[in-house]
Amino acid sequence: MALTIYNTLSRSKEEFIPLVPGKVKMYVCGPTVYGYIHIGNARPVIVFDIVRSYLEQLGNEVDYVVNFTDVDDKLIRKAEEMNMTVPEMAEMFIEAFLKDNEGLGVRRATRNPRVTQSMDLIIEFIKELVDKGYAYESGGDVFYRTAKFESYGKLSRQNLEELQFGIRVEVDSRKENPEDFVLWKGAKPGEIFWHSPWGDGRPGWHIECSAMVREFLGDTIDIHGGGQDLTFPHHECECAQSEALTGKPLSNYWMHNGFLNIGDEKMSKSLGNGLLVKDFLSRYKAGAIRYFMLATHYRNPLNFGEESLQSAEKSVERIASAAGNVKYRLDLAGGDAAGGASEDLSAKLEAILKQYHEKMQDDFNTPDAITAVFEWVNAANLAMADNNLPAADLAALLKAFEEMNAVLRLVPETEEEDADDEIERLIEERVEARKAKNWSRADEIRDILNGMGIVLEDTPQGMRWKRK
Repeated sequence: MALTIYNTLSRSKEEFIPLVPGKVKMYVCGPTVYGYIHIGNARPVIVFDIVRSYLEQLGNEVDYVVNFTDVDDKLIRKAEEMNMTVPEMAEMFIEAFLKDNEGLGVRRATRNPRVTQSMDLIIEFIKELVDKGYAYESGGDVFYRTAKFESYGKLSRQNLEELQFGIRVEVDSRKENPEDFVLWKGAKPGEIFWHSPWGDGRPGWHIECSAMVREFLGDTIDIHGGGQDLTFPHHECECAQSEALTGKPLSNYWMHNGFLNIGDEKMSKSLGNGLLVKDFLSRYKAGAIRYFMLATHYRNPLNFGEESLQSAEKSVERIASAAGNVKYRLDLAGGDAAGGASEDLSAKLEAILKQYHEKMQDDFNTPDAITAVFEWVNAANLAMADNNLPAADLAALLKAFEEMNAVLRLVPETEEEDADDEIERLIEERVEARKAKNWSRADEIRDILNGMGIVLEDTPQGMRWKRK
């Protein structure tokens, strides 16, 4: 099997061949930190975490960089509203973003560079573009000369004549052409600024990623990712900036996830329809949110609905229950799994893992990879009907599940099943009450435990419990 990735640049699936065997350089555009992330923002966070994790599962070392845009017009306006400095507000929302990521079961990137900590790199990058004639100063700002870069529009497949109708900025008489975009913005009175050869100001949005990619990953990287809305203008402008400067491709593979929609509208902060991740994490487990995101292919649009999350929660509970039962039985067996699993079960698990890897290697097809997980659930439940199932079979079942779950992370790798003394005491008391046929006390204790978020389960192997 060979991993294939849909490359936005070629509009086709291509076999993934890293620049250096066994090493992957990957950059994903991170958040502009002027607010809490909404559930739509969580989609690329989870999608590219999956991409990174599966690349690692295939044996690659992944250098994964996600930037923070911690200064721009939106931050300046929001900081004024909150009566905070831009750095203070940015720090607050960066911490919130990292906390939400952790809550979603997403690992930290290798590095999280910030615009404000990369200003020298950005200014030097702009100077080199000016020196090569790809940028020009006008009225205190510096603009990129799009007409000089012949392949401008290759990523979004638009030409310069068409682009003026999709341009996202107002017409500026200081520009040579309407399609030219800003690299350096002169500061307005009272705004945060940095010194530069063109006067005090701050960078435009697009230049920051070009500078950070070059500094932390090199002239050409393996994978550049982000939401579909970044294809134009952001990623298109990155290509123009970087490739004009280096003469090399910025990225060999461009990946873009589809929108998350509410009804017919794309979820966005500007529309005010954002549903915050931190609020969902107070109501749903990370696995349910991840399942909801991964049950649709990352390139397809995803429609949001509470009923979809509730359905995802039930699906994850089914998976977690099967995995928990296997772990419990293996613990009861003392973990002695000497010898190999039975031939029939080994064949089933091999087929399931083959299905999982085939789907993941087909452009990270997580919906069908999840189908493989449910094939495992069915196999596990069938095998567990045998109360004398050998420990070797239990161990094989658990190992297969953990291989898939290590990437999808639908179930926490370490369940919180180490009860504190009070929970253990209550469970023991309930067992004794049932033996004494004190049903009222047994029911009372069950209600107490339920209020603590503890669910009791009677199994053929005895009483077990789990957290809700």
